[in-house]
Amino acid sequence: WLLLQKIVKMIKMRSDTALLLVDVQHDFLPGGALAVPQGDEILPIIAGLQPMFDCIIATQDWHPAHHGSFAANHPGTQPGQQIQLEGLSQILWPIHCVQGTPGADFPTTLDRSRWNAIFQKGKNPLVDSYSGFFDNARRGDTGLGDYLKQQGIRRVFVAGLALDYCVKFTAMDAVSLGFETLLLTDATRAVNLQPEDGQRALEEMKAAGIHCLESKDLPHYV
Repeated sequence: WLLLQKIVKMIKMRSDTALLLVDVQHDFLPGGALAVPQGDEILPIIAGLQPMFDCIIATQDWHPAHHGSFAANHPGTQPGQQIQLEGLSQILWPIHCVQGTPGADFPTTLDRSRWNAIFQKGKNPLVDSYSGFFDNARRGDTGLGDYLKQQGIRRVFVAGLALDYCVKFTAMDAVSLGFETLLLTDATRAVNLQPEDGQRALEEMKAAGIHCLESKDLPHYV
């Protein structure tokens, strides 16, 4: 880690590159409503990487309290069960990242003054939204793709939570929109509802043309 800090001070990413931080919010960190195991381990990595990038975008889960993905809004169900929600298969989750609550906010250890924009998702109570680009029905568009193109971004490095859901779907949408997409594997963690979910997500992303690397390899991509 100390070596990475020294490297960061010496290099800057090219101007057509963005760091995309997916849902690094309190409710996904240890102690949160939908905590990702070891999710807090990515915070110092992300904090150390931020100075390398001139363009940093964050996504934010921003649910209404009556969101259809919450098990509590379907009497008799439990988190982890699957239902049909507006014609889509939906995993039910604990109540999390409700608009305006502390759980939906970002940790203060990350320097938000460096962020160019925050794109909120999951606001429609009738459909979940794992990706930072589109909802799960791919009908609602957050505007992130257009924003990146307007900024001249052609390449995105993706980090955040959680690997097997919002990170995977965001990265898959990024590559489908024509962005060169790279996943920082040490700056993400998986929920792993099933023990191999994280590994399967990595394999899916690699098969889609997403390059997976650790942050220590970033000097090769300046």
